[in-house]
Amino acid sequence: MQLSEQELVRREKLEKLRALGINPYPADLYPVNHTSKQIKSDYEEGKQVIIAGRLMAINVQGKASFAQLQDSEGRIQVYFNRDEICPGEDKTMYNDVFKKLIDLGDFVGIEGELFTTKVGEKTVMVKEFKLLSKALKPLPIPKQKDGKTYDAFTDPEQRYRQRYADLAVNPHVKDVFIKRTKLFNAMRQFFNDAGYFEVETPVLQPIAGGAAARPFVTHHNSLDIPLYMRIANELYLKRLIVGGFEGVYEFSKNFRNEGMDRTHNPEFTAMEIYVAYKDYNWMMDFCEKLLEYCAIAVNGTTEATFGEHNIDFKAPYKRITMRDSILEFTGFDIYDKSEDEIKTAAKSMNIEVDDTMGKGKLIDEIFGEKCEGNYIQPTFITDYPKEMSPLCKEHRENPELTERFELMVCGKEIANAYSELNDPIDQRERFEHQLELAKKGDDEATGTIDYDFLRALEYGMPPTSGMGIGMDRLIMFLTNNQSIQEVLFFPQMRPEKKKVDLSDNEKAIFEILKSQKRMDLNELKSQSGLSNKGWDKGIKGLGKHGLTKVEKTEEGLFVEMV
Repeated sequence: MQLSEQELVRREKLEKLRALGINPYPADLYPVNHTSKQIKSDYEEGKQVIIAGRLMAINVQGKASFAQLQDSEGRIQVYFNRDEICPGEDKTMYNDVFKKLIDLGDFVGIEGELFTTKVGEKTVMVKEFKLLSKALKPLPIPKQKDGKTYDAFTDPEQRYRQRYADLAVNPHVKDVFIKRTKLFNAMRQFFNDAGYFEVETPVLQPIAGGAAARPFVTHHNSLDIPLYMRIANELYLKRLIVGGFEGVYEFSKNFRNEGMDRTHNPEFTAMEIYVAYKDYNWMMDFCEKLLEYCAIAVNGTTEATFGEHNIDFKAPYKRITMRDSILEFTGFDIYDKSEDEIKTAAKSMNIEVDDTMGKGKLIDEIFGEKCEGNYIQPTFITDYPKEMSPLCKEHRENPELTERFELMVCGKEIANAYSELNDPIDQRERFEHQLELAKKGDDEATGTIDYDFLRALEYGMPPTSGMGIGMDRLIMFLTNNQSIQEVLFFPQMRPEKKKVDLSDNEKAIFEILKSQKRMDLNELKSQSGLSNKGWDKGIKGLGKHGLTKVEKTEEGLFVEMV
């Protein structure tokens, strides 16, 4: 492990602390009785307090020094005076420990007395301090001068990889996650007050059911069977309605082995709720009241800013059928049209189609391309084609449709709900139709049948409405974050590339290749200007580092960046 100069210096200080008999990582309890926020809100001159946190700024001024201590609730100024800390002749704790061996980022505990400085800042005069944890790596603390901030820790990749450092030096990031917890608590309270029951269902499942997605697969050695990481919990929650629960909900971690982008992470959190004796009309009313309640709980208002848009979650929300939406934005009426007619219409709208797409998928493509981006304020899109909703009850007035809605905000879906299909014969036929679509190559069709779920339905499930909400996406809207990585403590990342120290020959070759990505070997050698020996060492070294590879083609040898 190669250490920086600062890291080496901090390790030397560590040994000096131990030589003084100071344990840099004590195990005993430290009796904190105040936080920075409590001190400021209930300030009392001369009050004795015990606080602890990180030192985030230190200004040493001879016999007296000021510092900023950061705890879980903010920062407070602390004042180190040599004679207060060391009233006797031994000044080691101030002169040696504080001034020479304590660094920014170290955790310290402080016993002291409150006073107000001449400029009016509430401050803790340190009477005693104790090192609680020595930081061996310097935090990327931003520097400030003349009101400007320099060297801020803002690189997204570094922030997501080192969330611990991000939270320590960017206090506003913590606010996002506090609001995330407020959202979960508010939603849970809303459901509990309505009399519904929070449950847990399996994460490891024998069938990847309840949605169409590529699952993560593992193997159970004792049972000698494959198991799938949960892609959805819908079918298990419905089993509980069969079993006699009138309303159940779950905040579930779901896993989908698919692409990653600004709005998708392979591990995400969904909330699903199912309530007996209700339909999708009731669920729309319930949903808009729920989101209005949650918005106020998180932000103190129903309004939220997302990018350039101001969103208002105050109920009620606009409602429009998918048919009417497509008609409004394209002029094409999907009602009573054949699959070929819809495919022709989609092509005329310059929408890419292929032979794997059934009628439902074609309609979904048209809506996605031409309609959904127009819905900025919360809007319910209702009455989806049956082919798009294999778990949803047939519409009571039109057998071509289902009783389903999706809630759109800023062109994105945040809630999906049904009048649940509880006819076991109809459900079996829908599953079989999905199998046929999957065989045609439709990657969004369900490729398996959950026969145990069908058996559960045969025992009888009362009329039920269910709804799922993407919690990560919802908190993105409530905190004005465009990327899902900003609202996950530890988003999935590509493996971190280790820093490689290149030789001069390797650098010469690599700098040329960076602009081209792939080059003819002889051309690259010529441009490098290296001798034969230098070239051989350089190109072999880059290969060993895993930075390049040589590919043999009919046209010759090519060097490509990995």
